Amino acid sequence: MSLTALTSAYRLRTLCRLQRIQGHMMSSQVDSGVLLEKVGCAGVITLNRPKALNALNMPMVQHIYPQLKKWESDNETDIVIIRGAGGKAFCAGGDIRAVTEAGKVGDPLAEDFFREEYTLNHAIGTCRKPYIALIGGITMGGGVGLSVHGRFRVATEKTLFAMPETAIGLFPDVGGGYFLPRLQGQLGLFLALTGFRLKGRDVQRAGVATHFVESEKIPELEKDLVDLKSPSAEDVSRVLDSYQNQSALGADKPFVLEQHMSDIDRLFSSSSVEGIVQNLKADGSEFANTQAK
Repeated sequence: MSLTALTSAYRLRTLCRLQRIQGHMMSSQVDSGVLLEKVGCAGVITLNRPKALNALNMPMVQHIYPQLKKWESDNETDIVIIRGAGGKAFCAGGDIRAVTEAGKVGDPLAEDFFREEYTLNHAIGTCRKPYIALIGGITMGGGVGLSVHGRFRVATEKTLFAMPETAIGLFPDVGGGYFLPRLQGQLGLFLALTGFRLKGRDVQRAGVATHFVESEKIPELEKDLVDLKSPSAEDVSRVLDSYQNQSALGADKPFVLEQHMSDIDRLFSSSSVEGIVQNLKADGSEFANTQAK
């Protein structure tokens, strides 16, 4: 066999081996429920459990955290983008079913999951590079933890935000005790105790999202973000501002809670839940009675 033929055969075997390795890596990521890719200047995280509304589980957390830390220290990665697959949800929350079943049998997953999830939330909140969460669709609980602590959160008209934990007897987790009190007036406490759902542009008006962009513009936005050359946070902000300025959908409608903000500030100003319930019952308005329930 000639040297040229030997070289060609070696290259072919090497290529096949790389393809097998890459196929295994991709399969591993699919099995874990998350895809991790480098696209242009960006590290891209895709939550990939669309049938489960991209609910966050332990394997997903364990894949995202080390990759996020790697990208943070990588000179070739300038920004991080996180998104959800399937179109219905960014992330509907943590995989409560798995945690509940583990707790029933004494499996340490019940504690380990929250420890590792919160460690990831902290890593997102302290990430030195611009972190952009595209929160189209359902974004609740654990999905809020994957987005709200980052520098940029982009809502669309399909975004449905809520912190529903109190309905299952849990405090608003994933750092809810940090970001909710920093919303205007008593709005955060209201959202925490009632699990009230915000939709579309209202997610940005409430201060949960930093930007609102129509969903049909998101693919083009992603392309412009990954094509940036050594972008700063200000460069990213300018791109997002530009797309927000092009998105007029829902701009003519007032904030869904606008007429109730003074009531929320008044009724939820007590230092105890008992006091808030008492305020709501004493008020007797339709809005107050609904929240009391």
